Amino acid sequence: MGKIKSINVPLTDEMKRFVSEQAGDGTMYSTPSEYVRDLIRHDQERKEAEALRESILEGYQDAISGRTRKFSGNLRADLEAFKSSK
Repeated sequence: MGKIKSINVPLTDEMKRFVSEQAGDGTMYSTPSEYVRDLIRHDQERKEAEALRESILEGYQDAISGRTRKFSGNLRADLEAFKSSK
């Protein structure tokens, strides 16, 4: 993990109240900062999953269109051969 740096984010009173309610006694998060960091991590994971889904859909489209290669049994070798053929 890199060096921890702070940022200031202006929030409306309603948003500040909501974030504060998510942290403290009886909640999953001990501080509002912990809650916000968790939101950011979840957003990162969501975007990574979205990119993976897009790649899978592209792969299905390739298969449907007949753009396939025979699997040699060595995925790394097949990927290298594919990259070098481009």
